[in-house]
Amino acid sequence: MKKISIVTGCYNEELNIPLLYEQLMSVLEEFNDRFTYEIIIADNASTDGTPQILRELAAKDKNFKVIFNARNFGPDRSGYNATMQATGDAVVTMASDLQNPPTMIRDFIQKWEQGYKVVMAVKTGSKESFLVYLMRTLYYKSLAGLSDVNLVSHFTGFGMYDRKVIDILRNLEDPYPYFRGLIADIGFEPAIIEFTQPARK
Repeated sequence: MKKISIVTGCYNEELNIPLLYEQLMSVLEEFNDRFTYEIIIADNASTDGTPQILRELAAKDKNFKVIFNARNFGPDRSGYNATMQATGDAVVTMASDLQNPPTMIRDFIQKWEQGYKVVMAVKTGSKESFLVYLMRTLYYKSLAGLSDVNLVSHFTGFGMYDRKVIDILRNLEDPYPYFRGLIADIGFEPAIIEFTQPARK
């Protein structure tokens, strides 16, 4: 039976982690006759009740794994490190603040089973402020102008990646990885799933 890995990072998300876990399990249970799972969360030295909640979840679910960072390494580095620890046949990377809807994992799996090695969730709209969304759009355009690879605008890293992709990243041994750029540089044709980003919880 194949395994799906779910990877995320967190910092002071004591109210979101239980909701995230509940929503993830609601989706994963639909596939328990086809896939096993693991959930890996990298905690960036949270100062609220997040570490205790993570320990409680890990104690009751053997497939729930936690990396407690000694300091805050930031979402990119800690999330990438957690992704490198994943053992699944496919890996879903996402944020823990519920702006990346866990329900989209159903669509990811469908595309992955069709043969896509990379499945990207791309924002076509957002319930965050218009100004923030506009600034992000300008940011992506600036990056595209500076890069020699085809970066996908409003792709934040939320998506699903076949183990072949993760193995390639693992072999790069990049200490300061830019995940979105590496995914584009590897060159697998992506399946793109559009969504409207919810407001941050």
